Amino acid sequence: MPNLKDLKNRIASVKSTRKITKAMQMVAAAKLRRAQDAAEQARPYTERFNAVMGKLAASVGDAANAPRLLAGTGEDKVHLLVVMTAERGLCGGFNANIAKLAKLHAAELLAKGKTVKILTVGKKGRDAMRRDYGQYSVGHIDMSEVKRLGYADAQGIAAEVLKRFDSGEFDVAKIFFSRFENVVSQIPTMQQVIPFDMSEVGEVDTDSFYDYEPDEQAILADLLPRGVATAIFAALLENGASEQGARMSAMDNATRNAGEMIDKLTIEYNRSRQAVITNELIEIISGAEAL
Repeated sequence: MPNLKDLKNRIASVKSTRKITKAMQMVAAAKLRRAQDAAEQARPYTERFNAVMGKLAASVGDAANAPRLLAGTGEDKVHLLVVMTAERGLCGGFNANIAKLAKLHAAELLAKGKTVKILTVGKKGRDAMRRDYGQYSVGHIDMSEVKRLGYADAQGIAAEVLKRFDSGEFDVAKIFFSRFENVVSQIPTMQQVIPFDMSEVGEVDTDSFYDYEPDEQAILADLLPRGVATAIFAALLENGASEQGARMSAMDNATRNAGEMIDKLTIEYNRSRQAVITNELIEIISGAEAL
């Protein structure tokens, strides 16, 4: 049985930890509101942008004349997996769930004889993927210096992906992130960004007619690179909200667990203290009777 001093030190340590987790919960709650608003406001723009590109893509009759970002390379051999996670931990299973989805997809591709290349965004994703798929890593993008996420950050990641595509390093690119639902629910998501996936758009209205100036191919050649950056930016915003929601939930659980531990340790401390007092009284009474 630990002595009273050890129990007292443990109670003080857990109380200090509870203060930290409570403070982190409050910080995450404050950041969550801004991150959630940003993610929700980006969704209508992303959906409308994809709808416009889907309509343009559907109007391009000959796939041979379509831009490479739409038609692809004609192959399906090399896949680039862009795994986007957080730079920090202490956010529950947020990072692990994204990495798990990426690992499962990588395993499926390798089982089919495909070549896998992994580009990580965020330190936690790099560490998680490096343990099992480190030999497939082709690069890492550090976001630790980013104070406030902006579209320019997504453009930087998109530029890296597009540069690799233009140099013929891969045929298909997919991004992995966590879509924000609410504080307790974040859904790991995989989305294909190269070539442009028409299944992400849904049903395209082909009954309406438009005249394009310049032609559809020229417009798509300009919009498709922006579409990659837009998809990455939307994913980063979803990740930001999901991270704060997961951290808020994790720190709330940690705070409650610390409170329960303090209660148990306090009961144990009181029992041990009472036992010490009882023993001292017995010794005093025994000594008095002996006299």
